[in-house]
Amino acid sequence: MVCCGDACVSPKESREPIRYDPNFNGPTHNRSCTDIIWLIVFILFLGAWGYVGYYSMTRGSVEKLLAPIDTKGRRCGLDSGLENKPYLIFFNIAKCLAPGTPITGCPTTQVCVEKCPTNTILLEKELRLNPSTFETLRPSMVCTDEVNIQTMTSSQALQYMQEDKCASFLISSQPVLFRCIGDLSTLQCQSSKQSTGETCVRNPAEAQKSLLNSATALDSYVGWIAASWVTFFTRENEREAHILSSQIVQDLVQSRWYLAGALVAVVIVCFIYILLLRWVVAPVVWLSIAGLLALLGFAMYVCYKNYEYYKANPVGLYQTTNLKGYAQSIFTKYSTWLVILVIVAVIFLILLLVVIFLRNRITIAIALIREGSKAVTAIKSTILFPIFPWILQCAVIAYGVLVLMYLLSIGESAFRVVNIRNDTSCSCSGVYTEEGQDCNPAKFVSVCHDTSSVGGLLPCSLASCHFTGIDNPTNVIFLHLVNLLGFFWTMFFISGIADMMLASTFSTWYWTFHKRDLPFFTLTSGIYRTLRYHLGTVAFGALIIAIVRVIRVILEYIDHKVKKFDNPISRCILCCCKCFFWCLENFLKFINKNAYIMCAVHGKNFCKSAHDAFSLLMRNIVRVVVLDKVADFIFFLSKLLISIGVGFAVYYLLEWNYVYEITKGERLHYNYVPAIILSVATYLICTIFFNVYSMAVDTLFLCFLEDCERNDGSPEKPYFMSKNLLKILGKKNKKLR
Repeated sequence: MVCCGDACVSPKESREPIRYDPNFNGPTHNRSCTDIIWLIVFILFLGAWGYVGYYSMTRGSVEKLLAPIDTKGRRCGLDSGLENKPYLIFFNIAKCLAPGTPITGCPTTQVCVEKCPTNTILLEKELRLNPSTFETLRPSMVCTDEVNIQTMTSSQALQYMQEDKCASFLISSQPVLFRCIGDLSTLQCQSSKQSTGETCVRNPAEAQKSLLNSATALDSYVGWIAASWVTFFTRENEREAHILSSQIVQDLVQSRWYLAGALVAVVIVCFIYILLLRWVVAPVVWLSIAGLLALLGFAMYVCYKNYEYYKANPVGLYQTTNLKGYAQSIFTKYSTWLVILVIVAVIFLILLLVVIFLRNRITIAIALIREGSKAVTAIKSTILFPIFPWILQCAVIAYGVLVLMYLLSIGESAFRVVNIRNDTSCSCSGVYTEEGQDCNPAKFVSVCHDTSSVGGLLPCSLASCHFTGIDNPTNVIFLHLVNLLGFFWTMFFISGIADMMLASTFSTWYWTFHKRDLPFFTLTSGIYRTLRYHLGTVAFGALIIAIVRVIRVILEYIDHKVKKFDNPISRCILCCCKCFFWCLENFLKFINKNAYIMCAVHGKNFCKSAHDAFSLLMRNIVRVVVLDKVADFIFFLSKLLISIGVGFAVYYLLEWNYVYEITKGERLHYNYVPAIILSVATYLICTIFFNVYSMAVDTLFLCFLEDCERNDGSPEKPYFMSKNLLKILGKKNKKLR
């Protein structure tokens, strides 16, 4: 006897096919609420999660986490001497566009300031042209701590600018995450000047005008990030990398309307493609299978020829100190090619036998996928339906990340004395003497001074009271667990609701004998049934997956912590645990989806629906495996085809002169950049559309299996499946005489 909640089913009953019910003609209308207790638990937990958010936001401070770090590794606004300097300024932010920036950091001097510059001033240029203006420029200068701005001369200022101890120019900026970010076009001009020694063609008035005409500082910041990642993949020198980055950002800004229009076209293309799949799905599947077999056959031929060649012509030893030499030493051995040949041949044989023996079931899978296309196009509103749960999930992600950041910032800031031993001229009057000693930034500034400076009043050059992190209270750990469980539970709950609503909609389509009689508000009815009766069932199913996901996250955290001990036994145990819970999560997702489908059709609780779905699938296990793999393959192939096709179409469209004649726009520097970005965006959009399609196929498949067991084609028990499926199965509905 197998029990789940209040549902108990014997093993014998689980093997019996579904019996005919004369009153069944689709999703049950007279149903009751299911798993109410779990809905109540979920609502209470949401309240607790909301309280965790309130608690974290009233006691935490994200500013502690976002505080920028200057060149010396000190936190702006937190470390000693910087309490009133919360903003970070870059001496030459154009250098942040260097290829290695994402890994090594921005290679320019960075200092903390009280406020970001409000005017664009070319300090070095002004001093060289007119040294008498130094006194008017002195208050605007930004230098490192060891420079005394009040006593230095104009010649010293120029020298400090050459040594990167003072900024050679200032750019009108706005604080973005406490970083002073200005206009990229001005940065490009300044970078050109600094790297080549030439006079920048812009004067301060022109630079200021450019800033006023540019986008906001946030737009510039986004452009800066995009450009830095683009240049990461370049191998040119610094100036060429700067120019390339600027051109790519300019192309993206200029082609933004092309991209927006193309995304609208992608939505239309996806809908048309789903519509066409009912006619072209069979050729696509069989040609793909034939192409894969041909590719494997060609691979076997290549492996055999290499095997013969290297067996007849042995190659000497290669230098294996580098990756290339090591690869050559492996692939010049005839035994390597023999092993690859055997592996490819086994794969080819297995795939060929699967296709031969399961060709009829593949045909059924293709027919069901075609039926899914019919269902989606018959209920067109399902195409746009995923947008709403996607918006809700984005809101949940934003809330979860915000709570996480606030939780991380709860607690007292920890400060430690650093570099006290290396700074021999730093005297703290015996208060701070040890490295790593707890300290107070304000007190450190008042008692610690550089004895080698004039009057001994300047702050220490190396030693400082450094912010090392936040000491979190013990209860924060439990709050993190609540936030993590709430995040995953809510995310899976939203996706589960969407799945059940679609399942209710598509099952109504299947169990409507005459499809022209399909109700107009089919999707609305599915939404109502789910929200009215089955939120508890979805909450229960989502909780099961959420718990497994939380366990997986905890295992990843433990694995990260124990890596430094390099214990092979612990790593092996953790690897096995992670693999087990990954398999368990995917199995539970499979069970949940089918349980939601059965619940949408029959209105039973989660345990009974999961049992009925699992039993039905196990009685048709071969069909399940074939359909799942064929459908996944077709959907992946379709998404790949649309994405690559749109990318090529956009690229050649931007090459077409007629487009620029109509739009009166300028040619782009690199057409492939918008094409690549749009290809990735297209793949994501296609994923949203084909998730609906996938849910349609899964729902119709379960209905199809139930239809085969429940009915026999007689006038009293006619099949609800399409004529095409009846033909493939060799069955037909008998007519009344």
